[in-house]
Amino acid sequence: MSPDVAAPFAKLSVDFVGSFPEPTHPLDPVLPEVAFLGRSNVGKSSLLNALVGRRIAKISATPGKTQLLNAFRLPDFYMIDLPGYGFALASHGDRLKFRQLLQGVVEQRERIEGIIWLLDIRHPPSAEDMGMRDILSAGRTPTIVVLTKADKLSRVQQVKAARERAAELEYPPDDLLVTSSEKKAGIPELGERIRVLVAGFGAQGSGLGEATTHNG
Repeated sequence: MSPDVAAPFAKLSVDFVGSFPEPTHPLDPVLPEVAFLGRSNVGKSSLLNALVGRRIAKISATPGKTQLLNAFRLPDFYMIDLPGYGFALASHGDRLKFRQLLQGVVEQRERIEGIIWLLDIRHPPSAEDMGMRDILSAGRTPTIVVLTKADKLSRVQQVKAARERAAELEYPPDDLLVTSSEKKAGIPELGERIRVLVAGFGAQGSGLGEATTHNG
């Protein structure tokens, strides 16, 4: 697999716009937005880097430290990196702030065209994962469920685990996309689905098929 195929946005410019504490912070120019969500240590930074073929998101040695919305601009849309949730040492206040941030993004950001929700394929959803599912299901924003770290399992184990995660989340199995940032598995497919999400608002070079999303 060539680098260009493995990293669907490798040829696009990517600029870090900034970090913001408010879920409704406006971005200029106005473009479609795709948000990335997941537990701490789920591999979100690695997946973002795999999509663009270079390091844009810092892989932190201190999970749960960042509680800001990070925005990256590509030519035709923004990638919004939300802070990781579920960090064991996070205070109750920090957990509440994150929930408020997420709800604000899902319910109030007018240009969010999709949520990329990352879950570790190896583990059943936690209570906080299920809480995130409820928030996402209650919203109107399409959600793409991405299972990360598939390279940690054999092919047979991947299939079994993906079915188990789908049953636990009560999602159709085909709605879950199995990925590995390490092996670049599923990364081109995720890039295609993201292009479809933003294509409805005139993003150039998009429209490569239909995204598989879940709205609850």
